[in-house]
Amino acid sequence: MIRPGSRESQIYDNNSQKVYPQPIDENMNQNMDSMDSMIGRIFNNISSLKAAYIQLQEAHTPYDPDKIQTADKRVIDELTRLSELKHTYREKNPKPIAASPQDSRLLSEIQEQQNLLKTYEVMVKKFQSQIQNRDTEITHLQQQIDEAKHRKSKLEKKLKQRGLLNKESEESDEEDNYFSIELTPSLFTSAADNSYQSIHEFSKPLINMMKAAGWDLDAAANAIEPDVVYTRRAHKKYAFESYICQRMFSGFHEESFSIKAATATVSNEAFFHQFLAVRAMDPLDVLSQNPDSVFGKFCRSKYLLLVHPKMEGSFFGNMDQRNYVMSGGHPRTPFYQAFLKLAKSIWLLHRLAYSFDPKVRVFQVKKGSEFSEIHMESVVKNIVLDESAERPKVGLMAMPGFLIGTSVIQARVYLSDAKYAD
Repeated sequence: MIRPGSRESQIYDNNSQKVYPQPIDENMNQNMDSMDSMIGRIFNNISSLKAAYIQLQEAHTPYDPDKIQTADKRVIDELTRLSELKHTYREKNPKPIAASPQDSRLLSEIQEQQNLLKTYEVMVKKFQSQIQNRDTEITHLQQQIDEAKHRKSKLEKKLKQRGLLNKESEESDEEDNYFSIELTPSLFTSAADNSYQSIHEFSKPLINMMKAAGWDLDAAANAIEPDVVYTRRAHKKYAFESYICQRMFSGFHEESFSIKAATATVSNEAFFHQFLAVRAMDPLDVLSQNPDSVFGKFCRSKYLLLVHPKMEGSFFGNMDQRNYVMSGGHPRTPFYQAFLKLAKSIWLLHRLAYSFDPKVRVFQVKKGSEFSEIHMESVVKNIVLDESAERPKVGLMAMPGFLIGTSVIQARVYLSDAKYAD
């Protein structure tokens, strides 16, 4: 018998139908705790993934293969953990039903994270593709470096045979940048400017030696280039620059540069590497290593051509220095060392001219030629050209011009009886 009001009576309604009470479901609370833990792990994983992705981006600028590999591994690890969380959730919730607003929010968060995961997977594949392309590029560049080193080794042997390269220069740090200089018209233009500057600089000690020896500079200038009308007396210094130019550039159009011992044909590439071998060295150091090298013979012949015996006698009171040069030596006097700087700049310009294919052509401007802005440049600036009057004439040439293909490097000239703005 069931007593009214007893616990048993509560499970029957008025129609004697069984009614089950709604006890608190402990499993539901456990599931909610588990879901909250899952969401927390997902958010922590996404934060770590974002940090790894940023690290991967930073490793590309500047490009660092080691850092890229480290960051790439970290991204992949985080993606793997996120994928494991996704599969764990699906195993526990094969058909998730949004039974409550809270469940709907959680499902929405999970879906958003899954979409973000797909985005990161696409980006990682993109970076992996970029890494593979960079690796291929690095391999190709390494092959080029190996080929360049092989060519360098062969050229060094040729240079040593000509006495233009010694063991110390082979092992110097500058050899690491042996191929870093490109053969371009701008390189030749810069070398031509340096050659003219060297002519200008050497004219100063030459004129000073003449003054100290009691020379009449006006008479000397007129003897070098007669009948030139100088606008100012100070402009007569260009006559001495012209004297230096004519003798130093004599034979420039020849491959041997008028050096009788140099008869073998040299390739364009070998000329360029001769330029590189001498370019960074002090000319006296080059000559100390091999006084009879092609460069040494060039310096010796040009000094004897430039400094006339009578000039040498009046400068030094004897012929000791000249005799020393003629015997194959290279003195360490200040005057000769100043000359070596000039000789080196002209030598390097000649090496560069024959490095090009076709080679750079040199041209001179004759005295009395009509001034042309296309092929000539006045050594005195601010020249005044009167279009209604006759164009000025060339009085002397202080530096020849050059043709690089269709490009023109203007000759430097002094114009006789020209007008210049103050």
